[in-house]
Amino acid sequence: MRDRYRIAPRRVSFDWQHTPLHWIPDEPTATHVINVLHLLLPAGERWFVKVFKEALPLVRDEALLKDVKGFMGQESTHSVQHSYVLRHLAEQGLDTGPYTQRVDFLFDVLLGDRPPFGLRLSEREWLRFRLSVIAAVEQFTAVLGDWVLRADSLDEAEPDPVMLDLLRWHGAEEVEHRSVAFDMYQHCGGSDPARYARRLLGMAITAPMLFYLWGWGAGYLIRHDPWLAGRLRYSLREHNRAVAKGLLPTWRELGSAVPRYARRSYHPSQEGSLRKALDYLATSPAARAAAGAVGRAALS
Repeated sequence: MRDRYRIAPRRVSFDWQHTPLHWIPDEPTATHVINVLHLLLPAGERWFVKVFKEALPLVRDEALLKDVKGFMGQESTHSVQHSYVLRHLAEQGLDTGPYTQRVDFLFDVLLGDRPPFGLRLSEREWLRFRLSVIAAVEQFTAVLGDWVLRADSLDEAEPDPVMLDLLRWHGAEEVEHRSVAFDMYQHCGGSDPARYARRLLGMAITAPMLFYLWGWGAGYLIRHDPWLAGRLRYSLREHNRAVAKGLLPTWRELGSAVPRYARRSYHPSQEGSLRKALDYLATSPAARAAAGAVGRAALS
């Protein structure tokens, strides 16, 4: 992959003016389960970039360094674009502040510059642990990115095209840079067996944390949705109904990501189709508009 092209951010933009609150028509549960991405990603991806900046001096591989810098640029753009969606939700009467404040606390304090609760870890070891968490999170974002690129049932549900483009542009870039966080951890994580054990620990903490945050976030959005006015609660029954319609990934798709990651021989290049991701990025309205803007700027 490194020989063929360079990972680089696409400076996309989206017009949310005509996007309804329930952007999958008549599917509030599926809409809000996916909307949890907008709650988690602005703070989470800012944190990715911050931790990677701390680790950059440890990188001794020039090809990896270029990939990492491209990854950081893409993650920064993701964070900004999902922040705009939060603003759009607020304009429609759905205040996400109480939830996102807790997410900010998670990344800024519990996973901040220093270990929480007085844990006695060296600066280097704390950095390695946080890199292992990022690698584990990126395992799930690659799986979700691959799913949204293949989710034909989403198209059949006639969702808002702008939101679908945001999700597929983001998902395609997650597949595009699926290996970078893992490679960064392997490069900076010391030697085995400690490196491998820490990789497992990172996933053991990350997987339940993400599932908890997702369920909590979906419940929060549905409870505070002004259009629902308390008539619906988040439930596994409604979630599974949306899964059966192909509007959400299956539990098997999500859960099987963990044992794959735990294999010693595992590498994220096995996740999804890079060709499918690049094909979508070549046709994405937002990505094409961003490429055109860059081209016009170069000619002026």
